[in-house]
Amino acid sequence: MDFINNINNLQPELIELRREFHKSPELDFELPKTISKIKVFLDKENISYKEIGRSGLVAEIKGKNEGKTIGIRTDMDALSITDKKNCTYKSQSIGKMHACGHDAHMTIALGAAKVLNDLKEEFSGTVKIIFEPAEETSGGSKAMIDDGVLDNPNVDAMIGLHVNEEIPCGKIGIKRGVVYASSNPFKVIIRGKGSHGASPHRGIDAIVIASEAILMLQTLVSREISPTSPAVITVGKINGGMAQNAIADEVVLEGMIRTVNPDEREYITRRFKNVIEGIVNIKGGECEIEVNDGYPCVINDDDIYYEFEKSSKRILGEKNVKIIDNPTMGVESFSYFSRKVPSIFYWLGCRNEEKNIVNPAHSSLFDIDEECLSIGVKLQVAMAIDFLNK
Repeated sequence: MDFINNINNLQPELIELRREFHKSPELDFELPKTISKIKVFLDKENISYKEIGRSGLVAEIKGKNEGKTIGIRTDMDALSITDKKNCTYKSQSIGKMHACGHDAHMTIALGAAKVLNDLKEEFSGTVKIIFEPAEETSGGSKAMIDDGVLDNPNVDAMIGLHVNEEIPCGKIGIKRGVVYASSNPFKVIIRGKGSHGASPHRGIDAIVIASEAILMLQTLVSREISPTSPAVITVGKINGGMAQNAIADEVVLEGMIRTVNPDEREYITRRFKNVIEGIVNIKGGECEIEVNDGYPCVINDDDIYYEFEKSSKRILGEKNVKIIDNPTMGVESFSYFSRKVPSIFYWLGCRNEEKNIVNPAHSSLFDIDEECLSIGVKLQVAMAIDFLNK
């Protein structure tokens, strides 16, 4: 089945589509222009779709016979970042930017949908193209799963990708097991007793308590978690105090716990509360602690991983498939799919130093080498067909 040349010929259309998405970024669940563009493309290709979850969309392509089902997932939302690139496809929405490559992800998914729809007589089963909102915030995947995106027909495997500016274009990164960390956002309110700055003995200094708590929290990772198992506690925001000459009566800490092991996730969130409460009690203050469950880990299924490794090496050549040893401590809402369905999630190289495409994701100068678009389509199509026809 020779679809490679067809995808190569599709490259100009992919570039145009990606740039249209890049010029019109939208945030969170508010994606009317983005969804409209996707619907126009699917209608043109005569691919059926339906809205699902909250601002989600799923398209279906049925092969020649009944069979298994594979899901190809893409995210759709952008970030609250100002685009500072000097290019024709710069964001036209002030303070909004596709700074994480979701414009590329959507383009690849639509390219794969087009090619697979043209090849539907060549495979059995069903392909679901899943368009997820709010990946950068609360994760639209949960609502889509609750609304049945993995049902009727039941999805047997999922595939997802993320462009990666550290991997050269033409190469990919794959990893067995845990790929992304889990997250636990937290908010801590520490209350003391205000007083004049010249009379600290009459107050209970919430800033001093908060300072000691922050330092002690770092020992949870360095002294209570195995050095071979990565974990991170980040206090990213501190608010407290009213004046230079006053003892603060309240401080608010906000941040994130990230782990890659479920047992350590439970342990560190429990000990986090113990440490805060212990220091606050010793100092005579009070506190409120809120630790929420964020995204769980993304975990690659071994069988699907090896299937994809074989498929990708056939398409790219063995030297262009890089085996990654360590998980990233970032998070991904694809995790909700990987908890339900055997999955593979990989990194698609988009770096090109000769073109000065080197800036990190989530930055105002982020860009991709658009040659990665057709590569992504080839990999998604090959994996879908290999899985369905196996």
